[in-house]
Amino acid sequence: MDDVTTIGIDLAKSVFHLHGVDAEGRVLLRRQLRRNQMLEFFQRQPPCLIGMEACASAHYRARELNKLGHDARLMQPSYVKGYVKRGKTDAADAAAICEAVSRPSMRFVPVKSEETQARLMTHVAPAVRLRRNAREFLVRQQTRIVMPEACFQHDAMRAHLGEFGIVVPKGIHNGIHNVERLIMACEQADLPAPARKALSMFADQLVDTQRKIADLTTDIHADAKANEAAQRLQTIPGIGPITASALVSALPDIADFQSGRDLSAWLGLTPRPRSTGGKERLGRIFKMGNRYLRRLLYLGAIALANRMARTAYALMKNKTEFRAATTA
Repeated sequence: MDDVTTIGIDLAKSVFHLHGVDAEGRVLLRRQLRRNQMLEFFQRQPPCLIGMEACASAHYRARELNKLGHDARLMQPSYVKGYVKRGKTDAADAAAICEAVSRPSMRFVPVKSEETQARLMTHVAPAVRLRRNAREFLVRQQTRIVMPEACFQHDAMRAHLGEFGIVVPKGIHNGIHNVERLIMACEQADLPAPARKALSMFADQLVDTQRKIADLTTDIHADAKANEAAQRLQTIPGIGPITASALVSALPDIADFQSGRDLSAWLGLTPRPRSTGGKERLGRIFKMGNRYLRRLLYLGAIALANRMARTAYALMKNKTEFRAATTA
């Protein structure tokens, strides 16, 4: 296998498919490897170009292969799809990856370091299909306790209390900020023991989830405070510690972007072009980038719009002029 110059690897849970070619494009390698055989195989393989799709464990594999002297590169799966000849098999995917990684115009995903991945675990869960945010996961869990999907707009605790004539205001914040009052209401209402036990379980889980969210939020704020780039980002109206920390952790080297529009496109915030025959048509935004970062920016813009509306109200009511805040 000394003549193999490019190898495409189709990553999987246990069995990896390899497709290797020489400098002339002739196929010299087609084989399967178990997970525990992969590093041993590439230790014997001369340095070569290795392509993989950016998926679960891909950054770890790329780091290990680079340590062995190979040039491991990651690609978006959507960019590789166009090189699949026919059918959907692991061997065909490996061949497509091998061809795609050798294209001069291919865009690659920067390989994340262990430190970056560790920092991102606070924000983005690494090995789940939906790429849930660790803090967001707890927030969703908290919301399901107070407002599960099965109860639609009615929250679980409120619905249970309503069965016994205890009325509690609607909304997630009412449920979070009034847990103690809910527990007292349960005790004062002299509810049956099974009902008190069920509601106490909901309340205990909600309090524990709130504590975990607060701990993660504290860590994120500390990370944003210690990072110089995150501090600069927080000077932008609408960007707070969580958004700043997420941007610093998730964005690749900023030098990889030629302009601000490239960054917006990477985040999925630019319109999708649908132009033909010399007529330009712009559709909706792509929404193909980092969903978590995009949502944080959306929420920051909403907060900024809310603040602007409040400022406009104060100016009209008090008949004053806007005075920008001065920094020391």
